[in-house]
Amino acid sequence: MKIYFSCSITGGRDDQHIYARIVEYLQDAGHEVLTAHLAFPEVMDEEAVIDPIEVFQRDMAWVHESDVLIAEVTTPSHGVGYEIAEALNHGKPVFCCYFSGRKVSKILGGNTSPGYAIRAYRSFDDLKPELDAFLSSVPKAK
Repeated sequence: MKIYFSCSITGGRDDQHIYARIVEYLQDAGHEVLTAHLAFPEVMDEEAVIDPIEVFQRDMAWVHESDVLIAEVTTPSHGVGYEIAEALNHGKPVFCCYFSGRKVSKILGGNTSPGYAIRAYRSFDDLKPELDAFLSSVPKAK
């Protein structure tokens, strides 16, 4: 399955360690994570030299190419919110997760769109079965 992984970049990188674990888990399960580079520390250097128009065009192409979007939303990000809306507007299933006890946007918490799920987690071990359940609920692409 092609996955667009969405996470905060300019909004803050305090949760980068969990981003990396999510991406590694998805890749180990055999999924293609189109945005795997976003989960690693080097992304800040890479993204600093890319023109914003290029980033927008590249990322929107990846959202459209993906089968699903998975977003870690503990750290608020305008870009992540935009990507979630774009995916939903194109009928892509979306899974959002955040660290339990943290506040997330009421827009995310109250979203009742078909194919949308949001889950809190206490540890990465709590998150793995949620990811598995979401991905197993997605119809296989033909």
